[in-house]
Amino acid sequence: MAVPSLITAIHNGVATVEAFGAVRTTSLMMLDEEVTVGDYVILGPGGNFAAEKVDPEMAAEALAYLTEVLAAGQA
Repeated sequence: MAVPSLITAIHNGVATVEAFGAVRTTSLMMLDEEVTVGDYVILGPGGNFAAEKVDPEMAAEALAYLTEVLAAGQA
Protein backbone atom coordinates (compact mmCIF):
# COMPACT_ATOMS: atom_id res chain seq x y z
CA MET A 1 0.00 0.00 0.00
CA ALA A 2 1.31 3.44 -0.91
CA VAL A 3 1.72 5.83 2.01
CA PRO A 4 1.48 9.58 1.39
CA SER A 5 4.73 11.26 2.42
CA LEU A 6 4.98 14.93 3.42
CA ILE A 7 7.66 17.00 1.72
CA THR A 8 9.64 18.79 4.43
CA ALA A 9 12.51 20.16 2.31
CA ILE A 10 13.59 20.40 -1.32
CA HIS A 11 17.12 20.91 -2.60
CA ASN A 12 18.28 20.50 -6.21
CA GLY A 13 15.38 18.28 -7.27
CA VAL A 14 15.64 16.01 -4.23
CA ALA A 15 13.01 16.12 -1.50
CA THR A 16 13.20 15.15 2.14
CA VAL A 17 9.92 13.44 2.99
CA GLU A 18 8.35 12.09 6.18
CA ALA A 19 5.71 9.47 6.85
CA PHE A 20 4.93 7.97 10.26
CA GLY A 21 8.19 9.34 11.67
CA ALA A 22 10.37 7.79 8.95
CA VAL A 23 12.41 10.38 7.06
CA ARG A 24 14.00 9.70 3.67
CA THR A 25 15.20 11.50 0.59
CA THR A 26 13.64 10.96 -2.81
CA SER A 27 14.10 12.32 -6.33
CA LEU A 28 11.42 14.57 -7.79
CA MET A 29 12.50 14.21 -11.44
CA MET A 30 9.73 11.73 -12.34
CA LEU A 31 6.88 14.06 -11.33
CA ASP A 32 4.77 15.76 -14.00
CA GLU A 33 3.66 18.56 -11.70
CA GLU A 34 5.62 20.94 -9.53
CA VAL A 35 5.66 20.36 -5.78
CA THR A 36 6.62 22.50 -2.81
CA VAL A 37 7.34 21.99 0.86
CA GLY A 38 4.09 20.95 2.53
CA ASP A 39 2.84 18.88 -0.43
CA TYR A 40 2.28 15.13 -0.22
CA VAL A 41 3.69 12.58 -2.65
CA ILE A 42 3.50 8.84 -3.17
CA LEU A 43 6.90 7.21 -3.56
CA GLY A 44 7.67 4.71 -6.28
CA PRO A 45 9.00 1.20 -5.62
CA GLY A 46 12.02 1.36 -3.34
CA GLY A 47 11.25 4.97 -2.41
CA ASN A 48 13.98 6.38 -4.65
CA PHE A 49 11.63 8.67 -6.53
CA ALA A 50 8.32 10.45 -6.02
CA ALA A 51 5.78 8.94 -8.41
CA GLU A 52 2.71 11.10 -7.83
CA LYS A 53 1.55 14.27 -6.07
CA VAL A 54 -1.39 13.62 -3.74
CA ASP A 55 -4.28 15.95 -2.91
CA PRO A 56 -3.91 17.07 0.74
CA GLU A 57 -7.42 15.87 1.66
CA MET A 58 -6.81 12.43 0.16
CA ALA A 59 -3.45 12.25 1.95
CA ALA A 60 -5.08 13.14 5.29
CA GLU A 61 -7.78 10.50 4.80
CA ALA A 62 -5.26 7.81 3.84
CA LEU A 63 -2.99 8.64 6.78
CA ALA A 64 -5.92 8.62 9.21
CA TYR A 65 -7.03 5.21 7.92
CA LEU A 66 -3.51 3.79 8.10
CA THR A 67 -3.14 5.13 11.65
CA GLU A 68 -6.34 3.28 12.66
CA VAL A 69 -5.18 0.06 11.01
CA LEU A 70 -1.80 0.22 12.71
CA ALA A 71 -3.38 1.00 16.09
CA ALA A 72 -5.71 -1.97 15.73
CA GLY A 73 -2.79 -4.26 14.86
CA GLN A 74 -4.30 -5.17 11.49
CA ALA A 75 -1.23 -4.29 9.44
